[in-house]
Amino acid sequence: MEANLIRVGKGDIYRKGQMARMGKRVNVKRIYPETPLVGVGAVVQLNDRVLLIRRANDPGKGLWSIPGGLVEVGETLREAAKREVEEETGVAVEIGDLLDVIENIVCDESGRVKFHYILVDFKAKPLSGDMDVTPSSEALEAGWFTSEEIRKLPLTQTARKLLRKIGIEV
Repeated sequence: MEANLIRVGKGDIYRKGQMARMGKRVNVKRIYPETPLVGVGAVVQLNDRVLLIRRANDPGKGLWSIPGGLVEVGETLREAAKREVEEETGVAVEIGDLLDVIENIVCDESGRVKFHYILVDFKAKPLSGDMDVTPSSEALEAGWFTSEEIRKLPLTQTARKLLRKIGIEV
């Protein structure tokens, strides 16, 4: 098979990135996964504000975090981060430098792995100075927050770690 082609499932063949561009998604088992899942996120900054979402789903349901989600087959990490920010917030961004790679493993009461993500997080900036945000169904809310406002929010552990990396003490 050509280097720029990928096989999905038992026979469908796509060019790299084609599935994401076509809106095709592979269903993955997020709860009690069989393998770790690769996710991406972006810490989007505009002047003295950071773009955050309040998560609609577990892990971290109801907590504030950075926008992000799973990498789709054929996407690069940066393509996935850009797409996820835009899908979750309506904000078009330019993805910058790698910020961190984080393992997020959550076990249930019996010790069984309930969630297992490898998260690749980037710095990002909006393509315009427009601060309009349109949260998706995966986000209960989304908005731009100052560091003072962020300190008052209930945050995911991942968001806390990433915000500290950019100099915001939470």
